[in-house]
Amino acid sequence: MLHPNNYNHLQIIPQIISLTTLYFLLSNIMKVTVLLFEYNMFATLPTSDCVTYLAHFQHMTSRSFQILNQIHKISFSCCVTVPGDCYVQNGETYRGMVSITQHGEECLDWHSYFVLARVGNVFRRFPEFDGLEKNNHCRNPDGDLRPWCYVRRRRRLVYDYCKIEKCPEVTPSPTSQFSQCGVGRPKRASRIYGGTKAFPGSNPWQASVQSRSSGSSLPFEHICGGILLSSCWVLTAGHCIIQGKEYQVVLGGINILKEEDMDQTLPVTNTYIHENYSETPVSVHNDIALLKLNITESPYCAKETPFVKAACLPDEPFPAGKECVISGWGATETRIILYSSHLMNTNVFLISDKKCKAPHIYASALDDSMLCAGVLEGGIDACQGDSGGPLVCETNGTYYITGVVSWGDGCGQQNKPGVYANVLKFRDWILNKIN
Repeated sequence: MLHPNNYNHLQIIPQIISLTTLYFLLSNIMKVTVLLFEYNMFATLPTSDCVTYLAHFQHMTSRSFQILNQIHKISFSCCVTVPGDCYVQNGETYRGMVSITQHGEECLDWHSYFVLARVGNVFRRFPEFDGLEKNNHCRNPDGDLRPWCYVRRRRRLVYDYCKIEKCPEVTPSPTSQFSQCGVGRPKRASRIYGGTKAFPGSNPWQASVQSRSSGSSLPFEHICGGILLSSCWVLTAGHCIIQGKEYQVVLGGINILKEEDMDQTLPVTNTYIHENYSETPVSVHNDIALLKLNITESPYCAKETPFVKAACLPDEPFPAGKECVISGWGATETRIILYSSHLMNTNVFLISDKKCKAPHIYASALDDSMLCAGVLEGGIDACQGDSGGPLVCETNGTYYITGVVSWGDGCGQQNKPGVYANVLKFRDWILNKIN
């Protein structure tokens, strides 16, 4: 706490000082002393009053304000300038002045040498984010859960979430729930096979389909991915549905091994496998199914949030060569079939039917209920545990569910791209079931 009688703090005049500087300091000393007295009151105020006082302080000449800040290193981070006195959603739009972490540590400047030497230039690291400046204010440039900053702990650079309150959430009216589909950021994003970790809200239609034996008290386990189409319907692969099992769907989260604040867990009340679903030794046909979710607040099941949104159904095909996005919790190595605990995503390219039916790729194993996507050179693919998950393609900022992860020959092998249920072929079937 600073007190007005701490005049020893003002003894900064060096042995040799210009008369001009001395005159300036003396002319401002009364302003500074008065400000110190007011700061004694200011530092103990609640945030709402603190904002008012900060506005009062800013009536001083900017130079006097700078002197006070430099001499006493006063931090006004207990105040946050309107409209940044709280953050909305995950805080990507937060532009306040808080620079203290939840553990009480002061944030490093984004452009500090300590940050630059360890993670590089953050302004280049997050080029699409317009909220970074040459200061230490908390920000959320990478779509994390909330605003954060870098701090120095001994000789290590770490990040921590900031001490900022979340704004009270306004409950959306029923008519606004899922009023717009296909809004997400999948490309903003170690590995779906050959992929990268997804950020919260980057694939908001992604579902974890989980099962256990009917009547069992054992915990549910992730078995497949899924795609949210509306508040009460999830699309997945037909081969994910097995008799004698009960199912639930988890939406919103990115880590399937722990409960997260954005999770929504909903029981499945009915499953619908396509009537012409069939398997052969080499392929799976009409590999699509719908899951009906349990109603939570009539007429809704899932609730729309920044982390839970529906994907759009396509109304026309995308061309071969189109770059699209796959996501899931599937195996990240081919030799060890283990699911990833963290949601992964990666970009793949749509491959023409003609090329995919070539003798050295899949030949006659494909029919028109399927499509291929991947990289023929190998190294990037969906894998075990990704089944039922989304292949989404974007146009004009809207993401359309183009394929459902179905089958393939291994994971990421050369000339063996992933095979997906072609959602456009099943559009009428899906709409008939949902409606």
